[in-house]
Amino acid sequence: MRKRFLIFLSCLFLLQTAIAQESSEARDKRMQWWREARFGMFIHWGPYAVWGGVYHGNEQKRGGAEWIMNRCKIPVLEYQQVAATFNPVKYDPESWVLLAKEAGMKYIVITSKHHDGFAMFKSNASKFNIADFTPYKKDVLEELAKACKKHNMKLGFYYSQAQDWNNPGGAVARKVASEGWDNPDSARIDAFTAANKGHWDPAQLTSSMDEYMERVAIPQVKELMTNYGEVAVLWWDTPTNMTDENALKLQALLKLQPKIITNDRLKRPNFPGDTGTPEQKIPKPGELDGKDWETCMTMNGTWGFRTNDDKWKSPETLIRNLCDIASKGGNYLLNVGPDALGQIPRPSIERLQAVGGWMKVNSEAIYATHASPLGILPWGRCTMKDSNGNTILYLSVFDWPKDGMLTIPGLNQHVKSAALLADGQMLKTETKNDNLEISVPEKAPDAIATVIRVIVAGVIANPARGK
Repeated sequence: MRKRFLIFLSCLFLLQTAIAQESSEARDKRMQWWREARFGMFIHWGPYAVWGGVYHGNEQKRGGAEWIMNRCKIPVLEYQQVAATFNPVKYDPESWVLLAKEAGMKYIVITSKHHDGFAMFKSNASKFNIADFTPYKKDVLEELAKACKKHNMKLGFYYSQAQDWNNPGGAVARKVASEGWDNPDSARIDAFTAANKGHWDPAQLTSSMDEYMERVAIPQVKELMTNYGEVAVLWWDTPTNMTDENALKLQALLKLQPKIITNDRLKRPNFPGDTGTPEQKIPKPGELDGKDWETCMTMNGTWGFRTNDDKWKSPETLIRNLCDIASKGGNYLLNVGPDALGQIPRPSIERLQAVGGWMKVNSEAIYATHASPLGILPWGRCTMKDSNGNTILYLSVFDWPKDGMLTIPGLNQHVKSAALLADGQMLKTETKNDNLEISVPEKAPDAIATVIRVIVAGVIANPARGK
């Protein structure tokens, strides 16, 4: 045992040394497309869409619909029986890719396996996959990879490396049964989960986690890294009961995709990955300065499809979120949850089309920009770019000034030009008391966010710039 532990420590040291030895130039090159993209599509899809957040006529109380098996403590056999009916005959991967592209998104990350353990790809490591277990009989990732390649869209995979509620030995994040629905057997189930590390079905306990890692997780990650061409992102999720030793084995497989970008959820703190992952929130100014990060967020209240969730964010909120995130140097990974037939819900499509309309006019203010050098602005957000020794500021104005004068506090450098991004209309500027004042039209050209492009002489110092 001691010898095995020493070998593991040596391997961990060598891996972390190799990671540390990546030059800043090599890292910047690897991260360049991601830093320039700023906007991507998250897709949560699996057999949980058949349930749609409802179990035996009872609405799931808490959490995303993709958590229904855990929240409602559905027995393994029952969940598998429903998963066996999953038949997304209306799945059209090309339409998904085109929707993302028209919205201005530059990459897609799809759940290859969520915590329910169901693989959305043909896997030799577990028959609990869409090609072998359902009447659909096809590998949806293979079809999506072809569509992404055809339309020059980066493709990444979400993979639940530790939690797996169907394949024996997988970890389980403990949630009490009463959080799912009013199960009359909640007390017994909760007692069982308390005694068995969160598991609620004895079928989950017929193997150890180390055995699960060797039998399922490690082989499946290898399949993902070898069977779908170039993989842009591997999005790990929830390191429940993950050990450094198992994380090391998974990390080693990334050598199969030397350009891949990973997040910080493989195993904390020894495996930080490339990007931070604030979930359902936008960091405060300065919170993640200098780091690569990505806010993942739903359009309504759930990641997976839920029939009764109609709490949709408005196009205004989504567009302003995008501006806010870009102004702080981050990416926006915005989620869609297709239904059991493979259809993206109409409200998601409509909102993505609205964002796409705004991006067709204003994407220059989002792509390849840096964080704002101006701090908090009371009327909107700012992004910036360097340009031949000058600085371009993109001012996304949410609250249009009623007096026709937009004030940018603390900006006293020489302004070479200011214009509306939409139509190029030139705007007059004047510096007063270390503030820049811009004369703007009486009415905002875009009520959600009108962008003004300001070219300033010289380089503006930017402590919040990050990457």
